[in-house]
Amino acid sequence: MSAPVLRHILRQHAEQAAFLWTIYDRARLFPEENLELDELRISRLLERLEAHLDGLRIAGAEGVKLAEERFAEYPEAGELFVIRMLQPGAERLRVAELDLGKVREYLGTTLPIR
Repeated sequence: MSAPVLRHILRQHAEQAAFLWTIYDRARLFPEENLELDELRISRLLERLEAHLDGLRIAGAEGVKLAEERFAEYPEAGELFVIRMLQPGAERLRVAELDLGKVREYLGTTLPIR
């Protein structure tokens, strides 16, 4: 018997993961904008981001479904990043090890045009 899925908790995981990805990506792209985000704070941010992604991964299909619903509501780069990190084969990927240039290219070419 599996544990019940708490959708409001999954939503928090999805929202926070998308938000933290956006902060991380911006900090790496424009490090001069926020000098307070030193390597220690970046590593803490990554720990939190990975924890939220893990929370969604543990929920399996329900985590993916909620991330997709969130993207439908708010089609932004952070939400798309979360969906991509939940796809089969991405389970072992760690954000700190990603090629940010490739991630940005993927997000830029995959996001719907507004």
